[in-house]
Amino acid sequence: MSMTYRITGISPDQLGDIADAPGTVRVRATGKPGFPCRVTLEDAEPGEELLLFHHISHDVDSPYRSGYAIFARTSAKAAARYTDAVPPIFADRSLGMRAFGSDAMLKSACLAMPGEADKIIRQLFELEEVAYIDVHNAAHGCFAARVERFET
Repeated sequence: MSMTYRITGISPDQLGDIADAPGTVRVRATGKPGFPCRVTLEDAEPGEELLLFHHISHDVDSPYRSGYAIFARTSAKAAARYTDAVPPIFADRSLGMRAFGSDAMLKSACLAMPGEADKIIRQLFELEEVAYIDVHNAAHGCFAARVERFET
């Protein structure tokens, strides 16, 4: 068995409840990049409608519980899945990578500059105590995606 990783977008099933929730805002993408969908893990095309809402990305009973605003396309039908590869929204962004153990406690963290995401993910998973990595856009701080160990 070789260690790889899997990155999965958030489930579009939760968008139905979010669409009409207080605080959710409907927006149209005005450029690309700039409106990264957390379901499809791609930047929306100019003119596409998205929901901007508060998402609890690290819903745990630890001091590291975390949430922030994210975008999701209203047309998103299925969560993207990448195995041993990074999604398009990682390509040209500086990313904060927070590595957690199965106890939901922070074990390590790194900054990945554009083009370094795959390398940094693999380096963090060399640490046995790391169970998963939450990736955030470094400048804005918003959650991008979760990376989990995936055994083949």
